Amino acid sequence: MATAATHLHTLLIQPRCALGVFVPAGVHQPDIQRRQLDHLAQAGTDLFEIGLPCANPALDGSLIRSAYHRALVKGDVIDRAVGAVAHAASLRPTVVMTYWEPVRRHGPEHLARLFADAGAAGMMVVDLPHDETLRWHHAAHAAGLSAPHLVPRATADAGLRAAIEGASGWLYAPASTGHTGYRGPLDLSALNAFAQRLRAASPLPVVSGVGISSPGLAAHVAPMVDAVVIGTPIVRALLSDPAPAAAVTASFAQALRTRIGTAPDV
Repeated sequence: MATAATHLHTLLIQPRCALGVFVPAGVHQPDIQRRQLDHLAQAGTDLFEIGLPCANPALDGSLIRSAYHRALVKGDVIDRAVGAVAHAASLRPTVVMTYWEPVRRHGPEHLARLFADAGAAGMMVVDLPHDETLRWHHAAHAAGLSAPHLVPRATADAGLRAAIEGASGWLYAPASTGHTGYRGPLDLSALNAFAQRLRAASPLPVVSGVGISSPGLAAHVAPMVDAVVIGTPIVRALLSDPAPAAAVTASFAQALRTRIGTAPDV
């Protein structure tokens, strides 16, 4: 039987750009979160990225920080995250997005196995310390998880090999150099050039997120990458009134479908 990571890989190598949706775990009660995931899947989500709440999410903007704070206050963060991953994985290929602090605190081997058993295809530690990379790769591999790398656009050619060494599953190229929730213009030419650099350096699929704040921007980024991940637009809906989140997802999914086979406007 194919593994979850294999299912994700199959999705990412399709000709069309996939839509990933980020959902922070534990913000709502488990039954509500399950219904939200159901609605998001039905609205056009191809893959889920479940965020493991962290007290100091350095790469995230105020909205996702607020969501994580709400989840942490409720307690039982790991149990809630495992439950969210298990349900999401029953619907679509699912990855976990986390920071090193909770991985270090709970133990890389333990956490990798926990989420792999829940059905996760991969786990991306966005601030993985260089001196912990080998340990994390071993833990992820032993659990059957992909270990994607987030690669900052400022990475020079001389440091690119080290930045992607040992990565599996995909490479994450942020569309913006700012925090999540950035709503300004994107330097599409720079993003396209960076995606091409990553493709030249590695056969792994390239995924982009951070700052893809509208369906129009998603449509422009789609031809450059294998998947677009949206986070803040969904989290904004889930925190205020969960009902519109499916409609937001559907609008992004439609934008990606209309861009199939077109070239990037850069």
